[in-house]
Amino acid sequence: MAKKGQNLFVIPIVIVFGFFFIYPLIVLLITSLRNEGGLSFHNYTQIIMNPYYFRALMNSLYLALAVTLVALLLAGVLAFFLARNDFPGKALYFTLLTFPISFPGVVVGFMIIILFGATGIMPMLAEILTGKKTMVFAYTITGIFLAYLYFEIPRIVMTLYGAIKDFDQTLEEAARTMGATPWQAIRYVVLPTVFPIFISAGALAFSTSMSAFGTAFTLANQFEILPILMYNEFTLNFNIEVASAIAIVIGMICVLMNMGYRLLLEKEGGR
Repeated sequence: MAKKGQNLFVIPIVIVFGFFFIYPLIVLLITSLRNEGGLSFHNYTQIIMNPYYFRALMNSLYLALAVTLVALLLAGVLAFFLARNDFPGKALYFTLLTFPISFPGVVVGFMIIILFGATGIMPMLAEILTGKKTMVFAYTITGIFLAYLYFEIPRIVMTLYGAIKDFDQTLEEAARTMGATPWQAIRYVVLPTVFPIFISAGALAFSTSMSAFGTAFTLANQFEILPILMYNEFTLNFNIEVASAIAIVIGMICVLMNMGYRLLLEKEGGR
């Protein structure tokens, strides 16, 4: 009787999951395969064979990978510093550091324009100081790289902070008493322990950077990346089939990244 009652609770979950996830995904997949001659992989091969689409794919991959690596490095240092040190105003500093999470992507994009646009604060300041207007890169891949870093770093810091804060420092102290230097203790004791959290944060940062739209929509005027290309194909060119294929490609890249992260953790756990 109890098992029957549990099944009744599962039914609404299955219905909601099927209607709002499985059904749209099936429709999207069928649309992406649709072609003049019926169903084929033509729209997918176009993404690889067409230089315009392929360049957008490479730009997205390079951008997401670069943002992930730099954000992990910077956020890792910040998370270690905050977890290991107490100082006046720490709570306020942590709040301000994580504040960008509440910003929509468009707001972050406009912030980059205000700072590094043609009439932005930094180029105007550079012109006053040096006589030359430099640091004008709001609408370049450098601008969107900085914008992505701005909202990725707080997410990673929040992910890493708890794990580093809860780390048993007696293990590190034991390594120090056995002759390990501070860096060796971190390298061989702390980092392997928090390694799964780093990988998880990196997978999240990569997936977010790969599929982010609001910031890219504001800044990606001089180069192409997949989310903007998908939007343009759907709204400007009315090419729903190619737009659907691009959406599936973005989703598959993110799924493969997360699968790789899971396999890596299982491999590390099995050692």
